[in-house]
Amino acid sequence: MKHKYTSTLGLLASSLLWVHAQKDSRPNIIVILADDLGYSDLGCYGGEIQTPNLDRLAENGVRFSHFYNASRSCPTRASLLTGLYPHQAGIGRMTFDDQQPGYRGTMSHHAVTIAEVLQQTGYRTGMIGKWHVAETPLRPDQRQWLAHQLQYDEFAPKDNYPVYRGFQDFYGTIYGVVNYFDPFSLVNGEEPVRSVPENYYSTIALTDSAVAYVNRYSQSDQPFFMYLSYHAPHWPLHALPEDIKKYEDTYQVGWDAIREKRYERMRQTPLVKQEGNYFSPRHFTDRWEDNPTREWDARAMAVHAAMVDRMDQEIGKLLVALEQTGELDNTLILFLSDNGCSNEDCQNYPEGENDRPAEMRNGEKIIYPREKEVLPGPQNTYASIGPRWANVANTPFRFWKAKSYEGGICTPMIAHWPKGIALEKGSVTHEMGHVMDIMATCMELSGAVYPAEYNQKEIIPLEGKSLVPVFRTGKREGHRELCFEHFDQSALIDASGWKIVKPGKEAEWELYNLKEDRSELINLAMQYPERVKELAARYEAWEKRAMVEPRP
Repeated sequence: MKHKYTSTLGLLASSLLWVHAQKDSRPNIIVILADDLGYSDLGCYGGEIQTPNLDRLAENGVRFSHFYNASRSCPTRASLLTGLYPHQAGIGRMTFDDQQPGYRGTMSHHAVTIAEVLQQTGYRTGMIGKWHVAETPLRPDQRQWLAHQLQYDEFAPKDNYPVYRGFQDFYGTIYGVVNYFDPFSLVNGEEPVRSVPENYYSTIALTDSAVAYVNRYSQSDQPFFMYLSYHAPHWPLHALPEDIKKYEDTYQVGWDAIREKRYERMRQTPLVKQEGNYFSPRHFTDRWEDNPTREWDARAMAVHAAMVDRMDQEIGKLLVALEQTGELDNTLILFLSDNGCSNEDCQNYPEGENDRPAEMRNGEKIIYPREKEVLPGPQNTYASIGPRWANVANTPFRFWKAKSYEGGICTPMIAHWPKGIALEKGSVTHEMGHVMDIMATCMELSGAVYPAEYNQKEIIPLEGKSLVPVFRTGKREGHRELCFEHFDQSALIDASGWKIVKPGKEAEWELYNLKEDRSELINLAMQYPERVKELAARYEAWEKRAMVEPRP
């Protein structure tokens, strides 16, 4: 396939022509993103859910204990794709235009995506799954549209569809939340997919496309970049009956027993240092034995586990495809989550609004079990696991998605690359990383140059730093600090391990020493006021630089 090179990167063209005359030795890169996965949901991070394929990647690769996201789906995705902080990429909150530069609700064209940069250096580029970085304005007939009872050609402005942001291939959804059995906003390329087969299930369908892409890309001498963004295990709780059955008894023991077992398994790994505070108390004091909806709650977590399990099964199919095509050894696979597990009780949300359907395609009403009167799992139900199980999923941390505590922003992250990772197999690194570092990593491995201008637009300078030194030596000169802000939940983590958190616009700064108190149990702000003042000043300078200000 011939490629057109922009003037910004045109100097690479002659060298690339020489490279492509022989087998290109640069690695393939696959980024796999889970949605609302908890820190300890995977077996290799202490969980009881069966994830043998991801465990295999961890056993033969490296796990990160301090890898960070932007605390919610769309900001994290914008940051990951562009190598910038989410506000710089245009999505400081959600995919609605709040009329401020950092909050336009759509990925900025003053940012470039990994796909746009890598395509210029000869990479094939494909994306599968949840996009969620294009503005999705609401329609007067949203209720009927969500139920597939009306059809339109665009789910968002097409200039921010994946195929217009550097991806040659795309199969997935433009919106964030979907019915797993009949997803809204499903697109192939830029064309809407009007209907799906009766036996459709999102996680399987996305993997089938990913496998097809690998089989096609492997026939070329060019390396490929693929972004596989699963919906799982984001609510609604939708899973296949055979997957749910595997866990029908697992969670009958309740919240505390599962959480304690997770932490005990985690303590047997290098993820947890033996000294200091790692295991936070559970957020809730209610006892499982006194819970009148035990059956429903155990089933809800079983469905969550089934969704994670199925995702792992499908990742196994992708690994088989990479092995069969001879691509596995020279493919960097990064697996992570977009934020901590969600505490939302989505069954209490108004149905028929935003991205939450009220009816199925055939007109059957979807049940939002506000009284937990119907067990979750089937297509005609809409529910989530709620805060107590989210607290378990994010073991050992406090809080959850959308917060700037570790339970919201710290993600499990696995890197696997047999030809390129020099660390001992199964290693754990405590180096601090962020989703915006993935762009810089891809650039170093591909030889790409980050442009100052793209498509006649000035590009915001890159914020991320490459992870490649970590893969080679276990160490790198990383960020002086990482900063976070989402709906006035703010934080700064200094490279020394000190962290300030402000859990609300009018709240006071809290101070934690993550090296001794990883679960943020002891607020040291009163003890070290000067340290708080210094870190807060740095945070405020970042807010101005990174387009957090002005706020909506």
